[in-house]
Parts: sequence; structure tokens; C-alpha cells
Amino acid sequence: MPPTDSRIRDAVAAHLERHPAERETLRDLLPAPGAGSDPAARSAAPGRITCSAVVVDPRRRVLHVPHGADGTLGLPGGPVRPDDRTLLDAALRAVREGAGIPAAALCHTAEYGGTPLHIGVRAVGADPGRGEPAGLHYDFRMVLHLAEGDTDRAPYAEGAAPGTGWLPFDRVDPPALRARLLESGLDGRARPVNASALVHDGAGRYLLHLRDDVPDIWEPGAWALLGGGREPQDASLEDTVRRELREEAGLVPSAVEPYAVEHVTGTDGTTVPVQIFTARWNGDPGALTLTEGVMLAWHDPQTMPRLRMSPSTLDLIRRHAEERPPGPARAGAAGTAVPHIVGVHLYLERDGEVLLGLRHPDSAYAASTHHFLAGHCEQESAVSCLVREAREEAGLVVDPADVDLVHLVHAVDRPGARPRMQLVFRARRWLGEPQLLEPDRCVAWTWWPLDALPDPIVPYARAAVEGIRAGRPYTELGWDRPGSGR
Repeated sequence: MPPTDSRIRDAVAAHLERHPAERETLRDLLPAPGAGSDPAARSAAPGRITCSAVVVDPRRRVLHVPHGADGTLGLPGGPVRPDDRTLLDAALRAVREGAGIPAAALCHTAEYGGTPLHIGVRAVGADPGRGEPAGLHYDFRMVLHLAEGDTDRAPYAEGAAPGTGWLPFDRVDPPALRARLLESGLDGRARPVNASALVHDGAGRYLLHLRDDVPDIWEPGAWALLGGGREPQDASLEDTVRRELREEAGLVPSAVEPYAVEHVTGTDGTTVPVQIFTARWNGDPGALTLTEGVMLAWHDPQTMPRLRMSPSTLDLIRRHAEERPPGPARAGAAGTAVPHIVGVHLYLERDGEVLLGLRHPDSAYAASTHHFLAGHCEQESAVSCLVREAREEAGLVVDPADVDLVHLVHAVDRPGARPRMQLVFRARRWLGEPQLLEPDRCVAWTWWPLDALPDPIVPYARAAVEGIRAGRPYTELGWDRPGSGR
């Protein structure tokens, strides 16, 4: 779907913070532009939205492509289309189609990010043949750099129209855009626009952040480093990483040090240079106040290959670990080094009923209580464990691709016990009917109505069912009341 009215208003508002004198020219874009209209429609009010890409190289030149029958040079651009989710998507598509440059060869500028460099306004006559009325065209000019900055290699050669080339700032049209470029200070050099923290305890463990598995988020559902994008109030990327650590986890390390610049792929397909900082800390992640994502946990490089995480993040941590062999654990850190017991639970629902098992009276956990199909991770990932337990305990076949994490509980269920990390996964599809293959653990499988769960039932199993029904994922973290089961 095309960019929403709200995203267009946000882009205009951000642009006007830099250039308040243009408020009168752009005033019609500040209210709801079409009261829910499609910005890609030719009849959209108050005017047609188009996007152009201002691709700047290290010689302070701008990419131009031929337009029209006469081959007049202009910026890659055109109308927003129904399949453009954002204004930047439209600009990236124009560069790809007009110059053969893929999104991965481009990156955002540190100066502008996703804010337009310029918004051009021009009046156009009606075009009955194309069903376009007379009115205004608003051209959002989004600025980008080449990720590698090497125009001599001509990355646009394959698939580019003849005549594609680069013009210096003082030859760019229209004059208003030329003036904006000359005063911008843009030099076409790719610089980090994000900052992340490689937090380690000095004894071989690294702090990782399990990200939410939701749309439009970078690395959804994966283990990653804490960090984020630079914001206007950040005086430096060190300010950025300190703010992100504080806002995301309440973490305030005594020192952060620049380590490396890594390149990752952003949600829009562009290359994102990320400044990596290192920080040393050896506290308990469960005591931190997490405001984003699912959980924080210590991991060592030997177990990381079993986690869902970016290969580039794994390589980065391995490189750091090889350069800095772990020293002895700091005094007082032993209490935070207690390994977690990781349990996986399978939520199966059909026809308004959920599958629960009645635990054997002699079972080690939740005896004579209704519970999910569950098990403990061995030397395997959580999803692999879930698939194995479903097959071994009930004869069910589950494809890992059909599994979603829907609920999480961190529990210390009795004094002195090791912490339990309980992960509840929902399978969208499965094969087979539940069988009693391990009668010493489960004496009956039953489908229970979602609004009439059995009693007794493990408390966090009930909380998980109710939370999933209500659309509340990942609830009840860090509860530790003995006997509560949470």
C-alpha cells in the first residue's frame, strides 16, 4: 500500500523544522491531505505526490538520468505507486529503475536520514488521457549516498538508460534544489547513522536483546545488540548509544568505547553503517527495566550458533572474543552467572479449544495439574526442542516455519531454585492427533474450550492462554513468588 497521509504529514513536519519559511508553501500538506485518500491516486487532494532521489557521490555530484523523448537529464523519480509503502520506497524504486542501482548500494545520510532535502511544488495542467486533473505536484526529494562511494566503478552501468551520469551541485536544477545542495554541507561520504553496544562482562559472556517479532522492525524475533538510530538531540554517536542503553534497558555503563563500524541491511533494503561501541558490565539482566523487545540475556559465543541471530552480529562477537580472551569473572558476579533452565511450551488451538495435558501425579513439575505440551531445552535451539518434544511426547509433527513465539515467563518457583525461562510457542499448523507416548509424564490429552479452562491448571499456562486470546504477547516477565508458578 502507498505511504499513508500521516507519514506524508510527518515528513513535511520534519522538513519544516529545518525550513520554517516554507510553511506557507506547504500548508495544504499539513492537515490530512486527502482525509484518507490514496496519495498515489492521480486525483488525490491537495495535489499529486511524487518522489525523487538525490544521490550524492564523494565528489559532490548528483546522479541524473534521462527523462522523456528528448533525453533531458533529471533526478530519478516519479509518482508514488500503490506498492510503495513509504516515500523513500518510491525514491529507491526510481533509482533502481532509472539507474540500475539497488537499494543495498545506497545508504541514508547522517545529516538528513529519512527527512526530505527539499520539497518542490509546481502547478501542472490537466492530462485527460492519463486521467490526471490540473493541480499541484509536490515532489519529495530524498537524499542518499552510495554505500561504497565509488562512482568510478559505475554501479549504474547495468540496466541504466544511456546518458545516465553525475552533475556537480552548481549544475543541478531547479535553482531552489541547487541552492539547498550548495548550503547543505553534504559531501557524499557514508557515515554511521546508528550506534549499537557490544556489552560484555569481561569473562566471555555477551548481553543480547531478543527483539519483538512484529512487522517493520529490524531483525524481528532475533537476538541482537542493544542500540538504535541517531536522533536530533544526540550530539554524537556516543550520546546515541548511551541514550539507547538507558531508554531500552535502564543500563548506564561507566564507559563506552568505539570498536568498529559494521554494515547491515535496513528494513528498506539500504545499507546502514553502524558504529559499534563496547561496554563492560556484569549485572543481572533480569533486574533491568526492559522497555523494548522481549528479553535480555547473557550468552557466550559457543552457544550463539543455536540462536536466531544475524550472521554479521555473530561474526562481530566472535571477532571481539578472539581479540580479548576472557579474564576471570569479577567478584560478586557468581550470583548472576546461574544458568537458566529454558522450557518450551506448545500452544495448539482449533475450533475455539486449546490442547492441554494432565500431568502424571509423580511427574517432577506441575504434578496432577493441566499444562501445555512442554519440555526443557538440551543442546539445541528452543524451536528445535519444541519440534522434538511434540514428536516424542504426543506424536505431532510441527514444521519450525509454522511456529511463533507468543508468550514468555521468567520464573523462580521456589527458594534456591535455578531460574526458569518459559517460552510459549504457537503452531499455526501441525500434523497428527495427540497420543499418550510418555504416560509417566502425561496421563491425558484434552481439547479444552478457551472460555472454560480446567482446574487445576499451571497459573502461567492460564495467563498465557488469556494473554494470547487478548492479543497481549510476552507478558509476566520476572515474577518470582514461590508457589505462584510464575
